[in-house]
Amino acid sequence: MEWTVQDLASYLETIAPRDLQESYDNSGLLTGDPQQVITGALLALDAVEEVIDEAIIHHCNLVITHHPIIFRGLKTITGQNYVERTIIKAIKNDIAIYAIHTNLDNVLVNGVNGRIANRLGLDTTRILKPLANNQNAGAGLLGKLPKPMSEIAFLTFLKNQMQTDCIKHTRLLNRQIQTVAICGGAGSFLIPQAIMANADIFVTSDLKYHEFFDAEDHLVLADIGHYESEQFTVDLLYDIIRQKMSTFALRKTELLTNPVRYFL
Repeated sequence: MEWTVQDLASYLETIAPRDLQESYDNSGLLTGDPQQVITGALLALDAVEEVIDEAIIHHCNLVITHHPIIFRGLKTITGQNYVERTIIKAIKNDIAIYAIHTNLDNVLVNGVNGRIANRLGLDTTRILKPLANNQNAGAGLLGKLPKPMSEIAFLTFLKNQMQTDCIKHTRLLNRQIQTVAICGGAGSFLIPQAIMANADIFVTSDLKYHEFFDAEDHLVLADIGHYESEQFTVDLLYDIIRQKMSTFALRKTELLTNPVRYFL
């Protein structure tokens, strides 16, 4: 059976409906013909020029990413920056780009935070900030470790499981860690919800200096890095798509698209 870009988009939107995305977001088909038959699909966290090059090499005419390459309005497409150059290269080579961003963040089952929770072995998970009309969808996730851990033991475990080089965190409180709040990507807006939920630690990324003060010794804040918090989304998408479709080549990017480097 042949699958079109629209077929795959429709399937993904049964998992993460586009109406679950945040108002600022731009998930969905960003470039390409919806009726184009898929010859191969490449999965990545970010659509950058090198990922398009990788798709060309492997004869993939669809790139599926978590982050939308078109996020803000474009007034010109002249190749003046990496966004414009990526779009031009994709269009020239008949490569469709599809993004599944905050709608995938906001689902409880088969969502970004669910994959993090699985890696951390969390039980009894629930949405940290549910949508007003859907308690099974929303931002962040709360769960429990099977057994309490010391703060140092948990941070070591977190570093290993999330494959991050370093963790920025607030001062340790000499308490046991069992209730864990998580939010892949930038999650500072959920600090009040994590505190109200009596979380022992909130794992997220992109925390600003003054936001660390917001912990106020209620919990530990742990910033593991944006890319690091979402890197396993590629594996999540692979598993979701492979369950349904097996008639075209499906590849995970071999590139590191994280723009951040650490001098350790």
